[in-house]
Amino acid sequence: MKNILCSLVLVCQVLLAGAQTNGTKISNPMALADPYILLENGVYYAYGTSSDHGIEVFTSTDLENWTRKGWALRIENSSSPKWFWAPEVYQVNGRYLMYFSGNEKIRAAWSDSPTGPFNELYSGPLFPKEGNIDHHLYIDDDGMPYMFFVRFDRGNIIYSCQLESDYTTMKLNTLKFVARPEQDWEKLDAVVNEGPFIIKHNGTYYMTYSGNGYTCKDYAIGVATSSSINGPWKKVDYNPILRNPKHLVGVGHHSFFKDKQGKLRIVFHAHSSNTKIHPRDTHIGYVEFEKNPAGGPDIIRIDEEKIIHCRLVK
Repeated sequence: MKNILCSLVLVCQVLLAGAQTNGTKISNPMALADPYILLENGVYYAYGTSSDHGIEVFTSTDLENWTRKGWALRIENSSSPKWFWAPEVYQVNGRYLMYFSGNEKIRAAWSDSPTGPFNELYSGPLFPKEGNIDHHLYIDDDGMPYMFFVRFDRGNIIYSCQLESDYTTMKLNTLKFVARPEQDWEKLDAVVNEGPFIIKHNGTYYMTYSGNGYTCKDYAIGVATSSSINGPWKKVDYNPILRNPKHLVGVGHHSFFKDKQGKLRIVFHAHSSNTKIHPRDTHIGYVEFEKNPAGGPDIIRIDEEKIIHCRLVK
């Protein structure tokens, strides 16, 4: 994640002082920020931000106990010199496609295995002339691929763009503005909407995202809805949907996946503790939808009582 200065950190600390508890110490936590989980053949693969030397991969069969499997992408196999952030991995035509941010530019790499080695597709980013991070691939019902991502546009602002069938060429004439901070909860620190992720439920598109600077304890997750993948997107009035559950603070950049039972889950990171940001740790929660009493799109909820704290066993 982009290293944004938390200019109003003191304000956040004051606002959150009453919400913090000592909590339960997590033994040997999996320190993986901006996490993403892929389920393949009964095995969960986790990727995220953890090193300036590339992208690591971890595996699990139960989502709680994780094993480090080594480097999925090494710095030697990329044109990026540093800052390997927020990877996502998809199976495409029998191979595995990884999107990642390298040196604040979106890049793509391919592998024959979810554990790698991944090699960058070509020597250059998808947007060569400007900085972009926090990419997310969404394939609509008609098969059209879209990328949602963050542009540095007087802050971290979310945009979308259609992709060609190769999944790596942007259709720049389809570039659309999606979201920037507008609600009070997401304007406590910096100009940041980032880490977008799209899911569809009962005909409605839900775009979840993170608001505030990531170093702030009030970094949190919000949602906007739309009847079309092309927007317009409306932020819901029950935002944020996840902020400081239990003893966790700085809860943010996340992704969704379905577990072995077909249940929708969310994986997200949080600060290492109430007083220390890094290394950010990985947590997993359950996602539910409930009927909206006002008659609008169903309300998305995250069960704060059933959060798994991921830990390394090897």
